[in-house]
Amino acid sequence: MSRRKSARRGRRPADLPRRPDAGAPCPCGGGAYAACCGRFHRGEALPATAEELMRSRYSAFAVGDAAYLLGTWHPATRPARLDPADGPRWTGLEILDTSGGSAFHGEGTVTFRAHWVTAAGERGTQEERSRFVRVDGVWSYLDGAVA
Repeated sequence: MSRRKSARRGRRPADLPRRPDAGAPCPCGGGAYAACCGRFHRGEALPATAEELMRSRYSAFAVGDAAYLLGTWHPATRPARLDPADGPRWTGLEILDTSGGSAFHGEGTVTFRAHWVTAAGERGTQEERSRFVRVDGVWSYLDGAVA
């Protein structure tokens, strides 16, 4: 048996993304997961706007898809490692404002409020103004300021 197979076999289910069923609602609130953020997470399409990237990143946090999060993070600010399972469970998203970020822009911002709950039942929100830039025509998360 090769190392690759044994390493794959040794992964715990908690290490893998918890992707919703195709017809399930998307965590970002934009419709069915498969047609909304699921297509980005599966690599079938690229977000066309900064808001689409922001929504898909929120959904990636919600389903625990660290690979997608790291892959859409700008290389200048990307952490070496990320474990979405270390955080709360994300339960809802509100887009508060957008600026730029269309197919005709090189940068954009998205201000949002994300709702969360901890394992102990504590609830809260995180409000952030995220900055996005296009790198070789592909949207990338640069950084964010938490309010």
